[in-house]
Amino acid sequence: MITVICPNCKKTHNVDEKLIPAGENVNARCRSCKHRFPVNLKSVKANTTVKKSRKKKYPTRTIGVSLSKGGVGKTTTAVNLSAGLALAGHKVLLVDTDTQGQDSYMLGLKPKAGLTEFLTGELAPDEAIVEARENLWLLAGGKSLAGVRRMIDRKSFGGELTMAEALTPLEERFDYIIVDTSPGWDPLTVNVLFYVNEVLVPVALEIMALQGLVEFQKSLASIQKYRKEVNLKYILPTFMDKRVKYPETIFSKLKQLYGNSICSPIRYNVNLVEAPAYGQTIFEYSPGCNATADYRELVKMVSSDNNKNNK
Repeated sequence: MITVICPNCKKTHNVDEKLIPAGENVNARCRSCKHRFPVNLKSVKANTTVKKSRKKKYPTRTIGVSLSKGGVGKTTTAVNLSAGLALAGHKVLLVDTDTQGQDSYMLGLKPKAGLTEFLTGELAPDEAIVEARENLWLLAGGKSLAGVRRMIDRKSFGGELTMAEALTPLEERFDYIIVDTSPGWDPLTVNVLFYVNEVLVPVALEIMALQGLVEFQKSLASIQKYRKEVNLKYILPTFMDKRVKYPETIFSKLKQLYGNSICSPIRYNVNLVEAPAYGQTIFEYSPGCNATADYRELVKMVSSDNNKNNK
């Protein structure tokens, strides 16, 4: 098999060499966008060999970004953490399990397929995954995931392992697989927690979000009865506004309760709201703002745990 990427829609295709006509240069047609383009087989084969033989220093880390409550900066965190890790040179797959499909919007993409087609087997992994940035790939969410929820519910056995069975074979390609979940508690969120080993919980510095954290911990505990590998690794305070006293008080309380799991807070910044409208990450839209500095700190904290996880 060789890997061919469409220059128009960036869709990745696996192609059996036996089906390709003889010759160094051939004409190809993308199965997704129907774009026709020339392919240099010698170059493609070389790139495919490098991709498959890439040596990894650490085992793939699987991180779910989750909280039952909405409006806490979950998708903002999933996208910017993924982008930051990619900028640091790591190979990252971002998986969007929300029917709103906002990860695509934040990255300025309009993929025609994604997680639904991947989980149902309608498309091969390389046809469903879209390259979003250098070192960063996306399995997009969207409205069609409602059908996947029903598919999982209809399974008489092992429905909670649907995502794990599909994503695990991809791990050899990536250093990180970051999974963004929807608000609430549904079959896809349960699937995520039966797959990832680490959970990052963004918590807005307000009382209702703290209640959401407590409820999420109870739900997570019910998963941990069956899967001890998954743990609440990071608690990320968001919407820190130092002009207001109350967020500081809640942050201090969080540090008392959760200690080493607490990350440095993400400060409130209007650039985080504006960046998605331009299809840009915070690193692209406003590289000098304080929120960008905060997400860089999060990336450092997460990546520094590579050594700890392998001691």
